[in-house]
Order: sequence, then C-alpha cells, then structure tokens
Amino acid sequence: QVQLVESGGGLVQAGESLRLSCAASGRTFSTYAMGWFRQAPGKEREFVSMINRSGGATYYADSVKGRFTASRDNAKNTAYLQMYSLKPEDTAVYYCAADRDGSSRSRAEGYEYWGQGTQVTVSS
Repeated sequence: QVQLVESGGGLVQAGESLRLSCAASGRTFSTYAMGWFRQAPGKEREFVSMINRSGGATYYADSVKGRFTASRDNAKNTAYLQMYSLKPEDTAVYYCAADRDGSSRSRAEGYEYWGQGTQVTVSS
C-alpha cells in the first residue's frame, strides 16, 4: 500500500512558476514509476508527465514539454513537478500517481495509487 499526498498548488499569474510535491508513504517508493495527471473542470483527466523508478527517464505531454520538469528524490520518498511559464490553460487539479509495473506511462488506468490532488490556478 502506498499513500500519496500532493502539495504546492496555488494561484499564480501567467508566466510564473510553481513546484508541486508528491510525498509517498512506505519504504517502496523507489520501486514505483511516478506519474502526474491533471483534470480541469468539465474536462477529462489528462496525462502530464511520468518519471521512471530511478529518475533517469522522463516523459511529457506535448502541451507541457519544455515548460514542466519531473524529478524525484527516492531518499525522501518524494516526487516533484516543476512548472515554468504557466498558462491559464494549465489550470487544473493536479494528481500524482504510482505505477508498480513502470510501463503505464500515459495510461491512467495502469497506476495503482493516487493522491488527493492539488489545485493549480493560473490567471491571465
């Protein structure tokens, strides 16, 4: 069992930055690939980013590529999503998720554990 808690969301202006954190319980954090997803009001949940178990590989949605950076610190059981140059269309609830298999990448249904989400609001 893995429990995930996101933090770091907030209200920012367009062009500003935020860093989201995802703290995981348990001693098996390093055995999970970590994904970030988001859901805006009235829209489907969408993939944002994924980082593999070691942190050596990352994947991004085209909409955030070049602006967002995923990282992790396995010693601290924490994953991060650094977001630069935020746009109003980035406004959403952001969720982190854990994938034991490590192969789900953008497939939300492959992630076994999810956090409660953190709100990011970007004003224009």
